[in-house]
Amino acid sequence: MSSSGGGSDPPPQRRLMRTQTAGNLGETAFDSEIVPSSLVEIAPILRVANEVEKQNPRVAYLCRFYAFEKAHRLDPTSSGRGVRQFKTALLQRLERENDPTLMGRVKKSDAREMQSFYQHYYKKYIQALQNAADKADRAQLTKAYQTANVLFEVLKAVNQTQSMEVDREILETHDKVAEKTEIYVPYNILPLDPDSANQAIMRYPEIQAAVLALRNTRGLPWPKDYKKKKDEDILDWLQAMFGFQQKDNVANQREHLILLLANVHIRQFPKPDQQPKLDDRALKDVMKKLFKNYKKWCTYLDRKSSLWLPTIQQEVQQRKLLYMGLYLLIWGEAANLRFMPECLCYIYHHMAFELYGMLAGNVSPMTGENVKPAYGGEEEAFLRKVITPIYEVIAKEADRSKKGKSKHSEWRNYDDLNEYFWSVDCFRLGWPMRADADFFCLPAEQLRFDKNGENKPVIRDRWVGKVNFVEIRSFWHIFRSFDRMWIFFILCLQAMIIVAWNASEPSAIFDPDVFKKALSIFITASILKLGQAVLDVILSWKARQSMSLHVKLRYILKVLSAAAWVVVLPVTYAYTWENPPGFAQTIKNWFGGNAKSPSLFILALVIYLSPNMLAAVLFLFPVIRRILERSNYKIVMLMMWWSQPRLYVGRAMHESAFSLFKYTMFWVLLVITKLAFSYYIEIKPLVGPTKDIMQIKISDYKWHEFFPRARNNIGVVIALWAPIICVYFMDAQIWYAIFSTLFGGIYGAFRRLGEIRTLGMLRSRFQSLPGAFNTCLIPLEKSEPKRKGLKATLSRKFEEIRSNKGKEAAQFAQLWNEIITSFRGEDLISDREMHLLVVPYCADRALDLIQWPPFLLASKIPIALDMAKDSNGKDRELKKRIDADCYMSCAVRECYASFKSIINIMVQGNREKEVIEYIFSEVEKHIEAVDLVTEYKISALPSLYEHFVKLMKCLLENKQEDRDQVVILFQDMLEVVTRDIMMEDHISSLLDSIHGGSGHEGMTPLDQQHQLFASSGAIKFPIEPVTEAWKEKIKRLDLLLTVKESAMDVPSNLEARRRISFFSNSLFMDMPPAPKVRNMLSFSALTPYYTEEVLFSLGDLELLNEDGVSILFYLQKIFPDEWTNFLERVNCKSEEELKRSEELEEELRLWASYRGQTLTRTVRGMMYYRKALELQAFLDMAKDEVLMEGYKAIELNAEDHSQGERSLGAQCQAVADMKFTYVVSCQQYGIQKRSADQRAQDILRLMTTYPSLRVAYIDEVEEASKDRSKKIQKVYYSVLVKAALPKSSGSSEPGQNLDQVIYKIKLPGPAILGEGKPENQNHAIIFTRGEGLQTIDMNQDNYMEEALKMRNLLQEFLKKHGGVRYPTILGLREHIFTGSVSSLAWFMSNQETSFVTIGQRLLANPLKVRFHYGHPDVFDRLFHLTRGGVSKASKVINLSEDIFAGFNSTLREGNVTHHEYIQVGKGRDVGLNQISMFEAKIANGNGEQTVSRDIYRLGHRFDFFRMLSCYFTTVGFYFSTLITVLTVYVFLYGRLYLVLSGLEEGLSNERAFRNNKPLQVALASQSFVQIGFLMALPMLMEIGLERGFRTALSEFVLMQLQLAPVFFTFSLGTKTHYYGRTLLHGGAKYRATGRGFVVFHAKFAENYRLYSRSHFVKGIELMILLIVYEIFGQPYRSAVAYVLITVSMWFMVGTWLFAPFLFNPSGFEWQKIVDDWTDWNKWISNRGGIGVLPEKSWESWWEEEQEHLRHSGMRGIIAEILLALRFFIYQYGLVYHLTITKHTRSFLVYGVSWLVIFLILFVMKTVSVGRRRFSANFQLVFRLIKGLIFLTFVSIIVTLVALPHMTVLDIFICILAFMPTGWGLLLIAQALKPAVHRAGFWGSIQTLARGYEIVMGLLLFTPVAFLAWFPFVSEFQTRMLFNQAFSRGLQISRILGGQRKDRSSRHKD
Repeated sequence: MSSSGGGSDPPPQRRLMRTQTAGNLGETAFDSEIVPSSLVEIAPILRVANEVEKQNPRVAYLCRFYAFEKAHRLDPTSSGRGVRQFKTALLQRLERENDPTLMGRVKKSDAREMQSFYQHYYKKYIQALQNAADKADRAQLTKAYQTANVLFEVLKAVNQTQSMEVDREILETHDKVAEKTEIYVPYNILPLDPDSANQAIMRYPEIQAAVLALRNTRGLPWPKDYKKKKDEDILDWLQAMFGFQQKDNVANQREHLILLLANVHIRQFPKPDQQPKLDDRALKDVMKKLFKNYKKWCTYLDRKSSLWLPTIQQEVQQRKLLYMGLYLLIWGEAANLRFMPECLCYIYHHMAFELYGMLAGNVSPMTGENVKPAYGGEEEAFLRKVITPIYEVIAKEADRSKKGKSKHSEWRNYDDLNEYFWSVDCFRLGWPMRADADFFCLPAEQLRFDKNGENKPVIRDRWVGKVNFVEIRSFWHIFRSFDRMWIFFILCLQAMIIVAWNASEPSAIFDPDVFKKALSIFITASILKLGQAVLDVILSWKARQSMSLHVKLRYILKVLSAAAWVVVLPVTYAYTWENPPGFAQTIKNWFGGNAKSPSLFILALVIYLSPNMLAAVLFLFPVIRRILERSNYKIVMLMMWWSQPRLYVGRAMHESAFSLFKYTMFWVLLVITKLAFSYYIEIKPLVGPTKDIMQIKISDYKWHEFFPRARNNIGVVIALWAPIICVYFMDAQIWYAIFSTLFGGIYGAFRRLGEIRTLGMLRSRFQSLPGAFNTCLIPLEKSEPKRKGLKATLSRKFEEIRSNKGKEAAQFAQLWNEIITSFRGEDLISDREMHLLVVPYCADRALDLIQWPPFLLASKIPIALDMAKDSNGKDRELKKRIDADCYMSCAVRECYASFKSIINIMVQGNREKEVIEYIFSEVEKHIEAVDLVTEYKISALPSLYEHFVKLMKCLLENKQEDRDQVVILFQDMLEVVTRDIMMEDHISSLLDSIHGGSGHEGMTPLDQQHQLFASSGAIKFPIEPVTEAWKEKIKRLDLLLTVKESAMDVPSNLEARRRISFFSNSLFMDMPPAPKVRNMLSFSALTPYYTEEVLFSLGDLELLNEDGVSILFYLQKIFPDEWTNFLERVNCKSEEELKRSEELEEELRLWASYRGQTLTRTVRGMMYYRKALELQAFLDMAKDEVLMEGYKAIELNAEDHSQGERSLGAQCQAVADMKFTYVVSCQQYGIQKRSADQRAQDILRLMTTYPSLRVAYIDEVEEASKDRSKKIQKVYYSVLVKAALPKSSGSSEPGQNLDQVIYKIKLPGPAILGEGKPENQNHAIIFTRGEGLQTIDMNQDNYMEEALKMRNLLQEFLKKHGGVRYPTILGLREHIFTGSVSSLAWFMSNQETSFVTIGQRLLANPLKVRFHYGHPDVFDRLFHLTRGGVSKASKVINLSEDIFAGFNSTLREGNVTHHEYIQVGKGRDVGLNQISMFEAKIANGNGEQTVSRDIYRLGHRFDFFRMLSCYFTTVGFYFSTLITVLTVYVFLYGRLYLVLSGLEEGLSNERAFRNNKPLQVALASQSFVQIGFLMALPMLMEIGLERGFRTALSEFVLMQLQLAPVFFTFSLGTKTHYYGRTLLHGGAKYRATGRGFVVFHAKFAENYRLYSRSHFVKGIELMILLIVYEIFGQPYRSAVAYVLITVSMWFMVGTWLFAPFLFNPSGFEWQKIVDDWTDWNKWISNRGGIGVLPEKSWESWWEEEQEHLRHSGMRGIIAEILLALRFFIYQYGLVYHLTITKHTRSFLVYGVSWLVIFLILFVMKTVSVGRRRFSANFQLVFRLIKGLIFLTFVSIIVTLVALPHMTVLDIFICILAFMPTGWGLLLIAQALKPAVHRAGFWGSIQTLARGYEIVMGLLLFTPVAFLAWFPFVSEFQTRMLFNQAFSRGLQISRILGGQRKDRSSRHKD
């Protein structure tokens, strides 16, 4: 037993012990959740034990005891992983608890105790909740039934052990419970059990209709032995016949289908119909979308589709549902096959045919019985027999990829396996599938080792091999995929050179001779075409086995025809000349004859160009081309076959004529500009000097020249032209940046971006905001005709809301206030700002005014008072002045009206009322007559104002004791009004009239006046009851009166300003009108999550880094105002107060997590969608009076539940459930839960906070196999869980926070076979619902105000963009929220922002090549789930998985759009190392894209101009970057050649050679790219558009000051290195960047490891080149010229060598530098070996660094060796420049120099061998030998200096000559490692390499250490790197740190 036990498996044991002692988890959590996977069945029992522990510890004990017994039964030998430790721990606990619980037992025996508890539980929990209508009650009841079931199981076991009978009554109860437990299962969205029919969501007629339609099983032939259940439906029948997974797959797809149909049905019928009948149009709609791809596949393969509909009308609906159900069930269980849509089509094709056969009652010819499905209907038959065999092929191929390290051509990826089903041959697989079919075969080498060990001879390798395409690592792919572009550029270059050479003006092309010469470009074209054809054959060689005959034929014919043209064109061309130039003459001599016949050439050309002419015609009429490509007629197919091989994808991708015109114009303009620039600036000026150089004869060389008689100085010409030509091929990218900036800016302006970008602009446009709100966000009752055309684009006016439109105002209030409240919840604004921003919910009917938010009206009243006081009796002028400011007049009117209404409400006594009414009527009379100011004395108003303000304060507090004060205030106010304002003469008449009216005579008026308001009922105070509306009114009036300073800076938080202005601006953009929530498209969001942060723990937040800075401190410094607002919100004064209670600690953790890149932040953001939908549903459904009363949507939940589920709140929630699902795919959640990982706790907490959140994960469970062996095997499941709600909040018992499984779908094996993220998305996609699917990454965020626009966005799916097809992906903007962290993060966020706005705007329209770049995009879900999902997952090739979804969508006739009126937040990496890793990942991904089939197909299937767009915006950008760096190399190596050979000196007198303008222009273009100009242009434009051009300019200057060019130049190196290396050798891998807050210092060794190969080596090489160029070009060249030409190169060298230290926090602190040096020394000298990490030892790192060469293959190795040869040039050139060798040019000099090298290497080798052999025994001898060697070395140097006068410079030159040679030898040795190993030299190579690394390290370290001596450098760096707040914080925290240490040391004393 012990041998098979899990005892030998230490990790789980350690984990268990830790969890036992973990105080915060307690034993309860340990004991029910951390169950080994093989004992998963006992988890529910342990949960019940924990639940009843409080009520009855003995019952809990018995449950645990039973669980222990059951565990022992399940795994008696404890062979499962971690089982033994678990049992031991449980047993120890049982022993501990037995006695104490026995003492507390009430009944005599355990059996009695159990029985009585069971009855008590049943009464208390089940009977009490019996008729549950509420959703929460339903969850409680489900849980209660499950618990009761477990209790009964335990009860039975206890009774058996004590051999007692169970009571009859209990048995009867249990029968009921068991029956209900079957029904009450946890559900996802729809509770489909009979008892839940009264829940709000099930009352929707559309849902009822769908359920009823599915339950129509009339006429279906059930199997004989099938036990029917109640409510059987179509899917149950399909399960019974085909063997799908009964419980979960069927249940999941049932809900999926019902929701899909119901949602489509609702949209077809906006008015709710009461009788439930599913409409045929809805069915047709869903069916069309689901089967579009399948039908297309059938047509393509020329097969009839299996969708046969019956003739009887009644059965049609049932049949359609059967077909749809069958497809969804196949898809739901297909696991990894979902990436292979046509494979699913194949399976579906056969199964649907079987389905049709069964329904038609067909009889099998073999058996004579009715047709049955091939694979039978037992449980899991489909998974076992159909999915698993294909899955195993995928898994084996994935194994052969060796985690992506083997060459792509050696294994089949998902695409290859899927494309097998693109040819008719796939039907050879048969059905049932033949196990020996070639599809299942593996390559020969795997078959040789037969199972039995017999080496049977393998007949033939039947491996299908690659299909349609072979991914081969080669730069040729760039030419092959975009051959038309390269041919075009090459021909243009040739033509321009010909014209420039023969004439100066381009118009000279019309000169016959020049024209004739220019015609030779067609010969070049034919040669290039031949190259392309040969390349095609070579690169497709490995796919030859799977190729059909006609494809092979086409390849051969292409090569032959291209070869024929290469012969025909030059020959006919030669005959167009009388005396032909050069080569043409030779041809003519071959063929003889001297006649001149130009017509032949013209004829040949016409024939040669005819396909191109046809293509041009088709290009102009895209409609014709679309028809031809889709056509299946043989003749058309033959025509198209020649132009490109027939493929399933990439057909009919053309856009409408208008789109075509737009992007064609864009490119025509761009290409003309580029060519003109190249001609006039680069080519033409260079022709003259070239001609001159070719004339000069040079005889004096500085070295041994191999070709002294080379004609025309060809070497010089090449050195001169090479950089120019490089730039010629690259500068289109620069022009693209310029044009895209211009066009993107214009487009952005037309889309009304940046119209509201400041608070001032918002204020000025606020009046039209409510109108915009209601137009955009509120569904229209009746649709109004939409304005189109230019006028509509230029001006968008919304009617202002009239004051009498109460409903609109109320709707605006609800939405606006919800947004402001969310700002407050996120701590962006303080309480005061919130009060100033909200508008009243309760529209005051009495006020005939719009009530604006107080921040607009603030300080208007005090100003108006001052104006009135100084008005000097001029009425009209005052009125004019007040009316001039609309907000002021609103404020004045509102205050007067509110004042009047408050006084009227408060004054109750009759006499008082009369006085008041009289005063008001007098005032109003004067207002109408416009003589208020002249009649009354207005200067006394301020004193009335003061009294009124005091009254407001009393009303706000509303206390009984203030009553007397209120009376006095009223009397004071009356006095002010009557005495001071209306003046004495008015008063007598006023009071007379009162007395006259009241009948008292002769009373003293004054006494009477003083007693006014004093009697008991005269004034109503305190106000009872205080309503919300009243509070709101008083508060608002108080704000209007008292806010003195203007609220110009509200809100003061920059993020709040940005969001509020973007949101307001977006309402003026063009967006589709909002439908009602019930009629909108439904959608899901899906987030893949692995092991990133979920929620920061307090420990994480307070952990100090080496500078004494904690994350929390850091966040407080970066977001000071938000921290203050947070403290105000939780009502605390300081951080210490927060630590006092758990709730506050939780709040603190949340506050910090919402500012990091955590899952919590993402989930909160996505759940705003649901909140928004509930609010919008409320506005749609609420009756007018409810709205007008200012009923807060927030109070929905607080509403009493007396009306049950029919309440408005429940309805709103039901609609939200129907329309939105959020699934987070936490791949490892099951494992995290079992190992008590804190993350699992946090994810669970998220589920309890947001009950509608769903979590999907992959569960690995150990199960005993079904056969006799009982061997434990791993089984994998796709699981969906939700939070099991804790007990109802009313009860005092705390419930457990647990999850419950909704669906658990078995998988054929491990889900992750390819790239992790797409596989993670794919396993969870079956749990998503709806018609849209938004893919959201783990580092995103969302905002309440943006969520309100989601239903508008989804409407875009329903309109054709560009007129040809509906969108399949809607692109959204992103806002990068990590920009405030450091200057690097700011550059990165600016760069990213410009890409996701201006870049993608232009890609989507006009260029029509936007793909999918990551995250917030919304997919058309049905389109993508039938076409391979939302990403591709093959290992390595699909490293950038997202963009492949875009490629796939476009190739399959999708349409990707981009919308700017909605945005989602996104986090980015913030430190240099993270950014570099991210850029490396993207560059790797682009390298893989370059060799991918998708890019090849896009390059060939797009028309010419769209192909250009595709190139320059995907791989072209990276290739241009590569060429940029290459230009520098080409230039410098060219110069090296000129300088060392002495040619430059020979030509230096040539003026044109000295002042080479074109060269300077070329290098300027290169440096343009290098310093990030390409990035900066669009950035400037976008900031200018959205925030004003002044801001843009100042930000640009600031970026330069913060060294942005350094950053961009550095990242250029990263991109180049990784892109180039991926194309040559592969080695691309996903790099986890760990998106934390980077406030730590990276060690020198770490930087060295990261950048050594990508930057440092290259930087040093360029530096040596520049130094050599400087030394040897000195005598004949001015220093200025040198500086001008090489300044950008020196900048590049400096940047590549020192940027990592410059951008490293505390990179120049002396103490850190010292630590770094020690660390580096330790690292460089540590020995490597197996298991030693690269971080620990240089040797391990070095081995890992060249690992890519192991898998590179022959081509890569040869390329590597050829590239390494460049390092030998130095030595060859430099040895001839030594003083010793001045006078000889003999080749021997070079030979001697190699002798010297070998001597040095030999001496080093001898010493190292000597050290190993002699150092122990012959210590003295060994030392003597070393001494002798040293003396010899010194004496040789002395001799050389003395005799042939060797100088110091010579020694320096020797180092420059020999160092690169050594490095070259090292590179070659690394490339040939196996050979070197065999020769036994590997150790020496390693030693040599270590020497080089040490030298490089010193070279880099010295300048850094030198600068670190000066303290101000470190200060400057911190200032530059971090925003001021933090750099101040750094200084402060060090002081605090010191104090903290003192304090702690005192405590110890």
